[in-house]
Parts: sequence; C-alpha cells; structure tokens
Amino acid sequence: MGRTLGVAVVGFGWMGRVHTQAYARLPHHFPGLGVTPRLVTVAEEVPGRAEEAAARFGFATATRDWREVAADPRVEAVSVTAPNFLHREIGAAMAGAGKHLWIEKPVGLTAEDARAVADAVATAGVQGTVGFNYRAVPAVERARELIASGELGTVTHVRIRFFSDYAAHPDGALTWRYERKRGGSGVLGDLASHGVDLARHLLGDIASLTADTAVFLPERARPTAAAAGHTLATGGEPGPVENEDYVSCLLRFASGARGVLEACRVSVGEQNSYGFEVHGTRGAVFWDFRRMNELGVSRGTSYQDQPVTTVHVGPGAGEFGAFQPGAANSMSYDDLKVIEAYRFARSIAESTPYGATLDDAVRSATALDAMARSAESGTWVSLA
Repeated sequence: MGRTLGVAVVGFGWMGRVHTQAYARLPHHFPGLGVTPRLVTVAEEVPGRAEEAAARFGFATATRDWREVAADPRVEAVSVTAPNFLHREIGAAMAGAGKHLWIEKPVGLTAEDARAVADAVATAGVQGTVGFNYRAVPAVERARELIASGELGTVTHVRIRFFSDYAAHPDGALTWRYERKRGGSGVLGDLASHGVDLARHLLGDIASLTADTAVFLPERARPTAAAAGHTLATGGEPGPVENEDYVSCLLRFASGARGVLEACRVSVGEQNSYGFEVHGTRGAVFWDFRRMNELGVSRGTSYQDQPVTTVHVGPGAGEFGAFQPGAANSMSYDDLKVIEAYRFARSIAESTPYGATLDDAVRSATALDAMARSAESGTWVSLA
C-alpha cells in the first residue's frame, strides 16, 4: 500500500466531490502506487457544506477557512476546486506552505495568475498538476500516438469543438461564472482552455491565432440563496453577463498546421459535445467525448474514398487497463479524474511530474489571453 499521503480539498462543489472520490478510488485501480491518500480536511465557505462533506466522505476535519488547510501540518497535498478568482491566492499560498498542488483549470483569471501559481510551485519545489482531464482519455492518448508516429502523414489541419448547454437556459442564475472579476473570460476559461490544451497536446505549440467572441444571453437573475453548479433562478434582481458565451478561433501551429477551435456554453441541443478531427496527408483521426472510448481512424494509401474505421480502445491505450479488462468496456468522466489523481500522487511519490503541469496551464492561459486581445482588436496575435 505504501506510505500514507495526507490530502485536503478546498472548495466542495461538484468538482470537489469528484476529486474526493478520485482519491478514494486510487488504491482500487493503482494498488502499486507507493502512496495511499488519507482524507485529512475539507474547506468550503458555504455554511454547513464542509461538515456535510466530511460526514459523507470521511474527512477527519472540516473548516470554512482555506487558510487553516495551508497551516495544517497533516496536509501534504491539496486539491483546489474553488471558483476561478480564488485560484491564484489559494494555489500560491498552498505551494508556499509546502503543499503539493492539484488545481483545476484555468488556474486563475489570466496568464499572469497562472504564472504566479506556477512560480510558487517552482520556488517551493512541490509537485503541481492541473485538471486538463481530456488529455487523460485513453482514446486521446492513442490518437496522439498515431499523430506522433506519422501514420496520418503530415498533419495539415484540426477542428476542435467544445459545445455545451449548461448556460443555455435563460433562467440560469447569475453566479460568479458570469462575472468578469470572479469568472474571468467566461467560456474561454471554462471550455476553450480544454480545447487549447488538447490542441497543444496533440499537435504541439500554437504560433498565432485570431478569434471572435460573443455574449448571446446578456442578462440573468441573481441567485437568492447559495448556488451550486448551474442553478436556475427566478425572481432575483437581474444583472449583466460580463463575459463570453461563445468563442471561435483560427490557429496556426508552429509545425505549419492550421486549426479551428470553437467553444460555446449556450448551445441548445448540445450536451458535452466535445471532440476533435485531425487531418493529415495520409489519414485522419476523429474523437467525440460522448463516445469516449472510440476513435474514428482513416489511414492507408488510398487518399481518395479512404474508409474510416471505428476503433474501440482497450488495455494498452493510456491507463485503460487499470479500469477495464477489454476493449469496448466503457470508461467514464470520473475515471479520468482517477487517472489525474494517480498521476498527481505518482508525481509526489517519484518527485517527477506526470500529466498536465502548471507550465501547461500557463501556456493555455497565454492562448486564452491572446484570444481575448484578438477578439477586441480584430487582428492576428502571436504567441511567440
């Protein structure tokens, strides 16, 4: 079982629960890891929520003040799943206190925020992992191998989409997500950050981009009570939506490939419609999160009328074998977070980074800032 690793979770909405469950499942899926997480404490400012989480999931203690977590000598590693505007302060403080850090994307509101946390992690010499969970999908890892091996030829272009309806309801509450000071750049930080990370993970560095953004639902009602997730609200005082509902972006990669990235949080009829299409000079690969364990693959020498084969990934693709014994047995979103937890814990056990790092968060945030500048100026922006 290995040594015990004292862990804490700061912020206990849906994502805090997912992180907590991932820690609990680690010994089941990765028994030879070398460390075993122990749930020490949970911090959440909403009254009663931390205590409820402690009772339900087995944390030893609960608090409303995250600063108590930073000062707690029992805690060696921390998940930060609080709202975006708190990421910089909490993340830097935890690293400064010598805690290893698993923090959700986009790591603050700007590239400056992400860089501040990255610098704190580097200065403290702790491990830092970022919640870019889609790169942990075994099918995505197999797609990356196909691209890197040259089986698709030279990559020419990619389309990446992140469409959701979580904000499509006009009665969706005006929570922190829709405020510039607390939610940052809206759908850019929420969904496009994943798209940028996938683009980089699959194709390498982005050299330049140009983007357009829009707000389609400009006003929402303020919640009249504590809100969790994507709460509906009626009767509250109306207020303006300050950040983006939609972004479209053209990408130029350092390799010479071209790309299109599109993300929207108000897409009626689209539930977690996330995926990509990568085209090369000899083939293509297609992935859809809603069929997470499948790849569409076209390869060969036909060029014209070349068929696409559906491949069900199995053991041998990423960490699939830790969850299922054979191809076409489904994995889930929560399984991806277990993989993240595994790579985080392995980073700590071996003092070597595994998975997405704070450097990846900085690079993603730099691209998001460039999108915002491009949308405002109407010009191409270099990321060099």
